[in-house]
Amino acid sequence: MLDRDKKQALIKKFKTHDNDTGSPQVQIAILTEEIHELTEHLKTHKKDFSSRRGLFRKVNLRRKLLTFLSKTEPENYEALTKKLKLKKISEPEDKADILEEEAVKAEEEEELVETEK
Repeated sequence: MLDRDKKQALIKKFKTHDNDTGSPQVQIAILTEEIHELTEHLKTHKKDFSSRRGLFRKVNLRRKLLTFLSKTEPENYEALTKKLKLKKISEPEDKADILEEEAVKAEEEEELVETEK
């Protein structure tokens, strides 16, 4: 758990306006710091499964917030991932696109088989 001073410092660093405490950028920064603290805790306490569950929850929440930020404010998303040194989230392809690509590949393979005959 973050102490008050660390949390206030993160809010001050990542805020978008004077009274900002809940913007996605601030939430992601706070979650990132909490994730770092939990991973350090779990390195020494390997069998602490309740903390591990909390870590997974925080990672999932941060992933959702990053996805939201990447869709709504891509330039802020880029800046935040650079500041926090996070990997960029790759968006899953649409299922229809995947099916279309598979159909095109199947057609190409059929044409190859026919030309070989």
